[in-house]
Amino acid sequence: MKYNQLGRTGLFVSEICLGTMTFGEASEGQWGKIASLGQDGANEIVERALAAGVNFIDTANVYSFGESERLLGQALTDLDVPRDEVVIATKVHGPMGDKPNQRGSSRGHIMDSIEQSLDNLQLDYVDLYQLHGTDTVTPIDETLRALDDLVSSGLVRYIGVSNWQAWRIAKALGISERKDSARFETVQAYYSIAGRDLEREIVPLMAEEKLGLMVWSPLAGGLLSGKYGPGAPNEAEGRRKNFDFPPVNTDKAWPIVAAMREVASKHGSDVATVALAYILAKPFVMSVIIGASRMDQLEQNLAAVDLQLDADDLGKLDEISKLAPEYPGWMLERQGAGRRPAPFKPES
Repeated sequence: MKYNQLGRTGLFVSEICLGTMTFGEASEGQWGKIASLGQDGANEIVERALAAGVNFIDTANVYSFGESERLLGQALTDLDVPRDEVVIATKVHGPMGDKPNQRGSSRGHIMDSIEQSLDNLQLDYVDLYQLHGTDTVTPIDETLRALDDLVSSGLVRYIGVSNWQAWRIAKALGISERKDSARFETVQAYYSIAGRDLEREIVPLMAEEKLGLMVWSPLAGGLLSGKYGPGAPNEAEGRRKNFDFPPVNTDKAWPIVAAMREVASKHGSDVATVALAYILAKPFVMSVIIGASRMDQLEQNLAAVDLQLDADDLGKLDEISKLAPEYPGWMLERQGAGRRPAPFKPES
């Protein structure tokens, strides 16, 4: 297991982050299609992940409406995990009730939510507190002031953001710099070999601002698990069959899956492990979030840290999954082609 800096901070997190969306039972709505683990199952998953070197765990208040946080907090207590040996991340933004102020990124909802999350997790502070989505109503500076207060009070160590546009992240960073307040250190975003859109705008922004990338759904909601597509059983079971998310262009995805089957066969591995190893090989990826409802799924995901794809593998997968040219990218490439001079070569 490798450990990477959390953004530009001095905190180090494992390249695999344990996601806890599967923690919770008898949930309604979309969480009932994802969550299935009770306390015993959560304890087993957390214990095995920690034994494999994972020190980074991600949850959210909206996952099973607080049940995921509660199960995680109890698991850490049951396993007697020292607080300074784990980095705990949670999120705020999603609806936690049917009242108008029980959602979003307002100061009120943030302050109410952190208290409830800490109570659920049985913790005095969270290491990383993330905005789970874009609030198109609350001014960004109101949200940032509230988050800065949480950092100043010691309830939160670092802050991050998820599912924001590049321009909005850049604006927030500018406000934080101008006001000398806590700034985003991480971006949690969807990224997979079948969905590389992040590379257009957000990856360059992260490189410029030294933000750490936490990847969610690297298997595209199970679509890249090997259970679907060419060469897979026709009646594949799994989360994707019941919850078709995130959206993926399958006309593009199936040739990618076929190529990954070839790479997996070459290494004596499987499609899911190859899909994860491909994402882990990207230099801009800080940590990849994996979730599991069964131990065999967890073991399959953990195996990705030991699978070293060679240059031929990566070149093949890069080529088949490359993004189509899009404006202004193709114009930037054309106009900037000769901007940097070729390295000087002294005459022999």
